[in-house]
Amino acid sequence: MSVIDSFTGEYRFLSNFYPSVVEIDGITYPTAEHAFQAWKTVDEDERKRISLLETPGQAKRAGREVQLRGDWKSIKDGVMEMCVFRKFRNPHLKELLLATGTAELIEGNTWNDTYWGVCNGKGKNMLGKTLMDCRAARPKTNECPF
Repeated sequence: MSVIDSFTGEYRFLSNFYPSVVEIDGITYPTAEHAFQAWKTVDEDERKRISLLETPGQAKRAGREVQLRGDWKSIKDGVMEMCVFRKFRNPHLKELLLATGTAELIEGNTWNDTYWGVCNGKGKNMLGKTLMDCRAARPKTNECPF
């Protein structure tokens, strides 16, 4: 089995930072990263504010500053699943994802994210696993409202 261990270059579309409209509860986000960060809070005004930020990097920083919802630890995997599955409703992106075949998808990184990805050979790779579940159309969580 082949491995894709970097969401850059031809596989940049796998990154949550890739431009891809994600709509959740009437709010349109320019990237899955915007949507994921916005869902860290229950404050709809904050979600809307994050949706309007210019870059996914700004959204990520904003997500660190919001009033974190009390159930975040228990629902964050479901929120990621929701964001990823909605991103790949786009027919072109879905086609690109399916074209990865059976390759193992690993969100390799250098910023020490060992929950969503793998850094220095260590990590849970939860984003990669979510992408592979999306590719196989296998949602795992009940928190995913789609």
